[in-house]
Amino acid sequence: MNIGIIGAGHIGATLARKLAAQGHTVKLANSKGPESILDLAHEIGATAVTKEEAVQHVDVIILSIPFARHTELRGFFNEVPRDVVVIDTSNYYPFRDGAIAEVDGGKPEGVWVSEQIGRPVIKAWNAVLAQTLTDRGTAAGTPARIALPVAGDDADAKATAMQLVDATGFDALDAGTLADSWRQQPGTPAYCTELPLDELQMAVTAADQQRAPQNRDALMKTFMTQSAPLTHDDIVALNRALTA
Repeated sequence: MNIGIIGAGHIGATLARKLAAQGHTVKLANSKGPESILDLAHEIGATAVTKEEAVQHVDVIILSIPFARHTELRGFFNEVPRDVVVIDTSNYYPFRDGAIAEVDGGKPEGVWVSEQIGRPVIKAWNAVLAQTLTDRGTAAGTPARIALPVAGDDADAKATAMQLVDATGFDALDAGTLADSWRQQPGTPAYCTELPLDELQMAVTAADQQRAPQNRDALMKTFMTQSAPLTHDDIVALNRALTA
């Protein structure tokens, strides 16, 4: 596939690396311009482009930018064909993004993103830590392979996203519609807990929409008040414990 990725941080760059390694043609863009990521793009087998170029002549667009910055992409999709799959990997954190009343009021993050950019999105790769994505993907069929939730309204677009999740080393769970995607947002049992497929299905089902923001904020407070740096496994364990 031809894939455009907007966002060259930990998640965006890792997705570019993994998808290019699987034979996909990847264009990578960031907010600073292609000159700032030429070396990175060359190293991972992608092409550094502008944000405008990233959405042209592609089959899939992956948005891997801070949540609140989706407002900057209004109009970017006006000329993009409707059959191009748009995947959002972001999460809402009020301490970073500022308070967004609609999301605080219960609107699923993916729905809000869709409204900002004027296109329906598929929610994927948002419920995984960067180190998990980088280091813990495994081949299909591996026992206890980590699974990731994928939510969206268009069945074909969601199937494409699930195929790409598998290509990055993880089982993909169909987690329902975009309106259901709150079940994989921060503070839920499916979020960054490194579960295999059967356990992830149970975690998605067990999510509590009212508790999730409280869990998210409590977890961030825990992270910020630690006297020593947390390991990756510490973070996974805290996510699991808080939402158990």
